[in-house]
Amino acid sequence: MSGFAMWWAGFWASFADTMEYVWILLPSLLRGALMTLELFALTLALALPLALPISLGSISKLPPLRWLCKTYILIFRGTPLMLQLFFFYFFLPITMGIMLDSFTTAVLTFVLNYAAYFAEIYRAGIQSIDKGQHEAAQSLGLTKAQTMFGIIIPQMIRRVLPPVSNEAITLVKDTALVSVIGAAEMMLAAKGAVNRDVNVMAYAIAAVIYLLFTFVLTVISAKLEKHYSKHENGAI
Repeated sequence: MSGFAMWWAGFWASFADTMEYVWILLPSLLRGALMTLELFALTLALALPLALPISLGSISKLPPLRWLCKTYILIFRGTPLMLQLFFFYFFLPITMGIMLDSFTTAVLTFVLNYAAYFAEIYRAGIQSIDKGQHEAAQSLGLTKAQTMFGIIIPQMIRRVLPPVSNEAITLVKDTALVSVIGAAEMMLAAKGAVNRDVNVMAYAIAAVIYLLFTFVLTVISAKLEKHYSKHENGAI
């Protein structure tokens, strides 16, 4: 057998072994990926609406409400997400006797953290709307609530889509942090496989899955931005 034939046979044997190992790893990594998706979906579903009253409170004319919302935003944007995970996972049981499992702790922490980021994005979007629109609405006899929810916020939603989309992509990557409190998401499954088999293939597979998630989000974000930009420009 020639040298090339021997190399080719060895290559395919190695490739077959690798594929067999990948096939063995996939079930646990996909279970972890499912939890990653659940955490991602719950965080967005709860943080996006929660951020709106916080953002409105941060620009309220009532000083106590304004400073309360600003303090909340400062705390959750100014401290590391991992530290917040440790705080809720260890501090609440020790000081208040509130016992939460790792996944519930992750959802609570991520929702509170991302609500603060989304609130700042909303605030910037609201304040970017021309003040003349407030005056025009007032001249038409609209109340402040009607003006805000009927005129300002719909325009704000179109303007904040790019930064919100960027935060959503960041959220996918941040879900890997919950492995530090033992949540059985994809990164913990990959780490367990690497420690058990002394083989970094699990990390490579996890990286590919994360890339697929972010690719899908990027495509969806681009389509949403294109759709809303048509309405912004008055296109049919």
